Amino acid sequence: MREDLEEEAEVEGSDMNYDSIKMNYPIGSNPNQVPPQYKPLTILEKRFLLAVERGDLPAVRRYIVETPAGEMNINCCDPIGRSGLLMAIDNENLEMCELLINAGVEMKDALLHAINEEFVEAVELLLDNEDQTHVADQPHSWEAVERETFTSDITPLVLAAHRNNYEIIKIILDRGTSPMPAPHDARCGCKDCRLANKEDCLRHSRSRINAYKALCSPSLIALSSKDPILTAFELSWQLRRLSFLEPEFKCEYLELRRQCQSFATALLDHTRTTEELQVLLNYDPLGDPLETHGRMQLARLKLAIRVKQKLFCAHANVQQLLASIWYEGLPGFRRKNIIVQTIQLLLIGLLFPILSVAYILAPHSLIGQFIKKPFIKFISHSASYITFLRLIWSEVKQLWDLGIADYLSDMWNILDFITNSL
Repeated sequence: MREDLEEEAEVEGSDMNYDSIKMNYPIGSNPNQVPPQYKPLTILEKRFLLAVERGDLPAVRRYIVETPAGEMNINCCDPIGRSGLLMAIDNENLEMCELLINAGVEMKDALLHAINEEFVEAVELLLDNEDQTHVADQPHSWEAVERETFTSDITPLVLAAHRNNYEIIKIILDRGTSPMPAPHDARCGCKDCRLANKEDCLRHSRSRINAYKALCSPSLIALSSKDPILTAFELSWQLRRLSFLEPEFKCEYLELRRQCQSFATALLDHTRTTEELQVLLNYDPLGDPLETHGRMQLARLKLAIRVKQKLFCAHANVQQLLASIWYEGLPGFRRKNIIVQTIQLLLIGLLFPILSVAYILAPHSLIGQFIKKPFIKFISHSASYITFLRLIWSEVKQLWDLGIADYLSDMWNILDFITNSL
């Protein structure tokens, strides 16, 4: 008897806590306003919620089993709208969640709350219960109620992607959930988009941002995309375009774009060898797989340049590979002192006519392959251009010294001029 009186005093004393919570979470402009669905709790319901809050499993089980039907609503909510199941999720009490679900409490949007709290075990439990109780062609538990915390466009997969929780996203996808489709274009004129924009343009824009925020989740991209880097590039380009089409939300779109760029760049950190990096940068979904003896086309790097992925192109691994390709004909060139470098440059520059003739006569010979190296080709082109400038300068100097009349009187000068012009 004494214990019952003490428990009743604690429950009645807990009204002060509920009132203080109600003041901390006002609804609308009136601090004393409570949710429309809230009904005053009976003493028994207060005891029940208090036991759930404390994690008292025996007491909660006793209330569920021994209370006559109609005297206590196990789906009752506190003044801020939390049911016993939501309290158990907030406290990460898995045993309490199992007890309440087995007792038949309404799930409502409990799954979304569990995902928001990143309570993985509760997410699995709620998904198992949803699979058992869901009727085909009927809305899911989180769709069948009018939500207060989450908007209607927030699905479990979207919310898990917002939280970027790899484990929860994998659990949801493994249960057969289809990957998220891309939202309609900002300029889409279909019936659904026109109707949504007419009803509430802000909500329509925010739903697009929520969708892209989920699509840009690194965990979702890694789990649902066959080509994560290409997906990140495409999303980054779309977000760049949207930042111009919807300048009001430019900051949000650019932040998501930076997230995609960082994800694609971070994947380069996982390349352990030069061969892995070459495979990654040369991958072309429309072309043949890279052969070890084939010439590197760097298709993925060229795509990164086209879609303005500066962080990706400037990554240290990419730059190191490009440097090794550039100096392939002269290994160790950068580590030599400047005198040796100058001598090598002069030798190649002076020999470029011989190298050019050798390439024309035997392009597949060792000398022909040597002159095809990027740095050797650059030196040869530079030497050729310098030679051309010297010829032009000599003709200009001769024209200055002789005068235009004497210069044109010699047919060889006219021939030289025509040759240089070609």
